Amino acid sequence: MIRKTILAVMVLGIFATSCSSDDDNNNTPSTADLTLDLAGLEALGSDFVYEGWIIVDGSPVSTGTFTDVSFPKTFTVDATQLTAATTFVLSIEPAVDADPAPAATKILAGDFSGSSANVNSNLVADFSTATGTYILATPTDMDDTNEASGVWFLDNTSGTAVTGLDLPTLADGWKYEGWAVIDGTPVSTGTFTDAAMADDNAATSPFKGDAGNGPGFPGEDFLQNAPAGMTFPTDLKGATIVVSVEPSPDNSATPFTLKPLAHVVPTDAMNHTAIAMGAGPVVSLSGSVTR
Repeated sequence: MIRKTILAVMVLGIFATSCSSDDDNNNTPSTADLTLDLAGLEALGSDFVYEGWIIVDGSPVSTGTFTDVSFPKTFTVDATQLTAATTFVLSIEPAVDADPAPAATKILAGDFSGSSANVNSNLVADFSTATGTYILATPTDMDDTNEASGVWFLDNTSGTAVTGLDLPTLADGWKYEGWAVIDGTPVSTGTFTDAAMADDNAATSPFKGDAGNGPGFPGEDFLQNAPAGMTFPTDLKGATIVVSVEPSPDNSATPFTLKPLAHVVPTDAMNHTAIAMGAGPVVSLSGSVTR
């Protein structure tokens, strides 16, 4: 009788252990790896991070944040959700973020096909047909001896000024910004969303002259209050004129990765004369995501 009692206790113990193990396994969700291999991303300012998202049943699920832009990099996510995901999205988020939802500033996206998704920046806009024209002029002062110290994105070929930029409408969370790269240092001409209107700092620019705000197009006169190490007025011949696409809110005081238009001002450029821009160094971003 004693031996039977001992045997019964042993069996019950084994059964209890087995049930406990099964319950633990059932309560622990399985995980899987998600690998990002992205090209062209640049590090963000200290106040922002990149965050990946998978879209599951129409809702975003975070796959984690990162600041280092060396690839490939792998994240561990819920296996069931990853299998069900239809799309991958990469956004730019505040480093300290009280909002659990993705920000408007989404930079890459692509749909899964089997185990992978090819992602690109077309959700920002398609810049493949973007074109630009600018002139050298300083319309915000009464001095006609410093005309090469200003750049305006307009076309006056017909004798009447019209917009000089043919750019697509940007997705929410993005703005255009003009730049003059002077002796290797980029100086902003201002941000804008509509190339047929003045830029956001038309009335408040510290660089423009005191005679007005200039024409109703994006641009800038570099006439006063030069940044440290520079002297205004300057001569933009030989400088590089750039149009970039910036996150809004902006992650940095320098140009962002996407630069759809750029042009080196010819050393023999004529003032008040339309000059055509070319494609910039980064028109689109792309990569792959594997699950």
